[in-house]
Amino acid sequence: MENPYTSSYANPYTVAAQPVDVRAAFIRKTYAHLGGAILIFAFIEAALMSIPGIEGTVSKLLATSPYSWLMVLGGFMAVSWVANKWATSDTSVGMQYLGLSLYVVGEAIIMLPLLLMAKWQVGDSSLIMKAGGVTFLLFLGLTVIAFTTKKDFSFLGGMLKIVGMIALGIIVVAVIWPGAITLGLWFSVAMVIFAAGTILYSTSNIIHHYQTTQHVAAALSLFASVALLFWYVLRIFMSRD
Repeated sequence: MENPYTSSYANPYTVAAQPVDVRAAFIRKTYAHLGGAILIFAFIEAALMSIPGIEGTVSKLLATSPYSWLMVLGGFMAVSWVANKWATSDTSVGMQYLGLSLYVVGEAIIMLPLLLMAKWQVGDSSLIMKAGGVTFLLFLGLTVIAFTTKKDFSFLGGMLKIVGMIALGIIVVAVIWPGAITLGLWFSVAMVIFAAGTILYSTSNIIHHYQTTQHVAAALSLFASVALLFWYVLRIFMSRD
């Protein structure tokens, strides 16, 4: 009986079916694009945070409605869907890059309020660097695990979707009824574990399931997982400050 998790190896266009040099080139391109996306993200955030009075402007925008965060989250989910669709386009390389760019910009915007809180409300701008360092080390460790074990973690896909929907539901409830649920330290810890799972899943797909022309989409998938991990690592640092 065919294993549904390894059947993609039969596809002659997947990276796993290619010679070693082709696989290595795909992996280099993917991580080069990931590095570029992270650098552009950091540049955008630095530019936004240097705008005079930006913290007051963001606070006022979010305070206009108790559901402001839900609207921001909904907008980001819509942008993410469009960006992923463009990034996985088989018809245009330019469209793939546009998708990745759109996602990086969207992530920078939704991440901005949290970074501003870390810098001005918590009063310790070093938390951002500390969280970035921990995120990098965790990402590096998970990447090493995925590549050295060569295990196909695609079986995590269904589980991650279910957990992701549950987490989204908890966030929505916490926003609508703040007294019902508190998104405290343990929720952030759970989301770090969830983000670690998405990194293993995405890295495994890079090794086993992506096609050789999908390095931009692969980079977007990894960037999304790294950004999620960074968000909740930073929240943990902020809660302990």
